[in-house]
Amino acid sequence: MKFEHYAINVEDSAAVADWYVANCGMKIELAQPEVPFMRFLSDETGRVVIELYSNKLARIPDYGSQHPLEYHLAFAVENVAIEKSRLMAAGCSFIEEVNPQPGTRLVMLRDPFGMSLQLCQRLKPFEI
Repeated sequence: MKFEHYAINVEDSAAVADWYVANCGMKIELAQPEVPFMRFLSDETGRVVIELYSNKLARIPDYGSQHPLEYHLAFAVENVAIEKSRLMAAGCSFIEEVNPQPGTRLVMLRDPFGMSLQLCQRLKPFEI
């Protein structure tokens, strides 16, 4: 079995997808122009990892009220300070930073749509 994607129901999938493309290095691999306006996004490795859609048949969570430990998207970065500043200039708000071990910085932000977004600068990055 191989992981294919993680699906997220949002209010405006086109706007969310466009923001992640413009600010997080994602690429739209597939876009459906009619309801539910799904967008499949890939990361820089080319793997499709996120499906964003706007389907009113299901509840759209109030991401802004969720604790970031309930749900967040995490991105590996080389310099968390630079990326934090850049993303805050693009509309993110700061939640917290934790440093669980020397050389590892985890910064939690909230994107302009209310979803939690984590920046991970790890002493030993995950290798997959």
